[in-house]
Amino acid sequence: MPTARTRFRTRVAAATAAALSLALVAGCGGDSTEAASKDGKVTITMGLFGVMGLKETGLLEKYMEENPNVTIKADIAADEQTYYGALQTKLAAGSGLKDIQGIEVNRARELADTLAPRFVDLGKEEGTDHFLPWKAGQVTSKDGKVIGLGTDIGPMAVCYRKDMFEKAGLPTDREKVAELWKGDWKKYVEVGKDFKKNYEGGKKVAYMDSSTGLFNAQIYGNSEYFYGKDGELVYRDSPVVKEAWDTAVDAAQSGLTAKLRQFQDGWDPGLSNSTFATTVCPAWMLAHISEKAGEANKGKWDVAEAPKGANWGGSFLGVMETSPVKEEAVKLVKWLTAPEQQEHVFAEIGNFPSSRTALESDTVKNAKSAYFSDAPIGEIFGKAAAEIPGDQVLGPKDGTIKDTFSQGLQLVESQGKSPAEAWRTTDERIRKAVG
Repeated sequence: MPTARTRFRTRVAAATAAALSLALVAGCGGDSTEAASKDGKVTITMGLFGVMGLKETGLLEKYMEENPNVTIKADIAADEQTYYGALQTKLAAGSGLKDIQGIEVNRARELADTLAPRFVDLGKEEGTDHFLPWKAGQVTSKDGKVIGLGTDIGPMAVCYRKDMFEKAGLPTDREKVAELWKGDWKKYVEVGKDFKKNYEGGKKVAYMDSSTGLFNAQIYGNSEYFYGKDGELVYRDSPVVKEAWDTAVDAAQSGLTAKLRQFQDGWDPGLSNSTFATTVCPAWMLAHISEKAGEANKGKWDVAEAPKGANWGGSFLGVMETSPVKEEAVKLVKWLTAPEQQEHVFAEIGNFPSSRTALESDTVKNAKSAYFSDAPIGEIFGKAAAEIPGDQVLGPKDGTIKDTFSQGLQLVESQGKSPAEAWRTTDERIRKAVG
């Protein structure tokens, strides 16, 4: 069975691919790790989550080939929530940590504000000035310590099934589809109502997978949503959160969703069984969709611009102060997040670079996805990335609050609770969780 890597592989010019391959080799040369033991061998451990693209695209193997005295052992958790819970426990105990730990953007502020001393300051390292300025700011502590280097960002698009749109009498061309909802997520919901009314495809198909994904896509297109610039909680009175909640509730109560939560039980089978026609999709989600939807659905999916630009997700790699191989781990993190490696990961599985240098490369700009009907993903996600607010406020409990809102929307979507009751329950849970 083809892997996500082979299913998703983007089409770029042969010359560009060859140049990238050479760049990867060049990036390794001369970066041999000094001996950290009597036999000159060193083992670097990594804690990762989801599909960060480092192992899946062969980068870890490549580094070990070019640095034969280095062995990399990576533990990868499928679910980031589970991963982060375990990481918090280990950080509190001060033991059990890997040399390198992955950090999801919604956890970045909490770690930078409260546990920065546990991480090596990577801001002092040479050759790390190629990242988007706001990306580095997400993991910078109040005293200026940079606790991680960026892997990817999550510019937003909408993935949709062309065959299902045709059966609903909707346009299938990606530019015409984008025009249907341009500028307003409420238009995306209205298109869904037309889809539901006019779909004639035999079996029942939902317009979208989840109201929770729609909620996330809306809030992440704004500078402030859960927290204000002074660090105070503002979600209760935020017009951004209210509009996102109301729009997501409208979709749920209008019967437009498959009542699924992304990456939770039922979502993967929903992709493989073609039970919904659209999903909001940050760049990093394309690899997951292509793997779970499978080869049978290749060419049925396409990618259109989202109503508004947004950044959902993105990760970092941090080196722990407790690591006995800090110097070697820092070298590895710098190499993995270098422009050439970020270009490679994007070309292989679609994780969009956080490096300004990589974003300017032809490899990224000209990338297309064979799985998604040759969609020009470099162009689509590049445009979305340019619309991401550079002053986006992250709070220490962003991840917890986001998860709680997802659970609250599920009360409406799956349990039939009233929006008012679901909001009260969500607010109570957030107050309890964040203190």
